[in-house]
Amino acid sequence: MENRRKLADLHMLEGPHNRFTELVFGFRVLLEFLKGFRKLHFVGPCLSIFGSARYKPGDEYYEQAREMGGKVSELGFTVLTGGGPGIMQAANQGAKEANGKSIGVNIELPFEQQINPFVDVSVDIRYFFVRKVLLFKYSFGFIIFPGGFGTLDEMFEALTLIQTQKMPWFPVVLIGKDYWRGLLEQVKDMEKGKTISPEDMDLFLLTDDMNEALAYIQEKVALMPKKKQRFKRLWLLGE
Repeated sequence: MENRRKLADLHMLEGPHNRFTELVFGFRVLLEFLKGFRKLHFVGPCLSIFGSARYKPGDEYYEQAREMGGKVSELGFTVLTGGGPGIMQAANQGAKEANGKSIGVNIELPFEQQINPFVDVSVDIRYFFVRKVLLFKYSFGFIIFPGGFGTLDEMFEALTLIQTQKMPWFPVVLIGKDYWRGLLEQVKDMEKGKTISPEDMDLFLLTDDMNEALAYIQEKVALMPKKKQRFKRLWLLGE
């Protein structure tokens, strides 16, 4: 079953298909979004915490992410992660230990990534781009720990959306000065090459200080327009 689904996903990326196949794909994507919207509609204001799935309990960054998850919960935010192991599990664990809300948007992978045990509300998503939209839609900011390609993808997506004024007030915090040093040099080279603007260097904070990170997040969140609408659960929809 899993191999068949993997082959179907690969087939979809091979280019144009017949109209019926494309229509079915469109409906699958719509259903994925509706499933995510339904699960996450009432989770409250969230901060997303990104990072590698490869860190283990006891590793330096795992324990820092666990601490950060607790501190974010104490600020009154829901901790939102990709729901998997490593940094994601650490952040969810910290939120749980601080009696905060812990949410996971898990991605279905061929090697069957499982939702971590510290998640209160979870949703399994088939398509990466749907998952990323959900993580961004329900977040008021992003805390990014050391990670690989997936973490970089999420980070630069967030920075691009902020740079292009799609979500201009959202804070982005990178934790781990030693880890991100090379990336920071690359970003400075981009500025020198005039492929980004000098003010784009201010779109994120790089720090090892948890308190500095939290103060930066609070400052940025305070600039966001305040929403007045309040949503009620509808029993007709089984909410």
